[in-house]
Amino acid sequence: MMNRKFKAGETRGTYVLAEPVTAEEILTMANKLARSKLSKGKALTSPSLTYSCLQTLLQEYEHEVFGILFLDSQHRVIKFEELFRGTLDGATVYPREVVKAALACNAAAVILVHNHPSGLPEPSRADRSLTERLQVALGVVEIRLLDHLVIGTEGRVSMAERGWI
Repeated sequence: MMNRKFKAGETRGTYVLAEPVTAEEILTMANKLARSKLSKGKALTSPSLTYSCLQTLLQEYEHEVFGILFLDSQHRVIKFEELFRGTLDGATVYPREVVKAALACNAAAVILVHNHPSGLPEPSRADRSLTERLQVALGVVEIRLLDHLVIGTEGRVSMAERGWI
């Protein structure tokens, strides 16, 4: 690992603390691990792992952030990008910019994600409306919208799991 306080454990994917760490160091390491699992070429092997990584990355922001996980035709990660930043209770998302970003990295599919700083992940009517608009815009250029996740400290909601996508 990049932090000397964390040493690789005997079992793959486990870590041992070499010395005391702060909560901030633990969160920093969790974010690094989440980003490494969403790095270029990684296959998304399970929805729960994907959701967990995205939740780790977005749940602690004090403002709304809208990100996109760009995927190739085999649903391997091309990249994850935080595309828009907003305020405490909203972020302005421009469909044109979403489509432009997806085309720029030659994505075949995307997973949208944004956080709710309040901690409650329940999608608003505006979230659902935006998702419908983005699905249409992406569909025009044959990019599949696989899911839109809303992340909060109290969990996450998958619009695909709810049948809204």
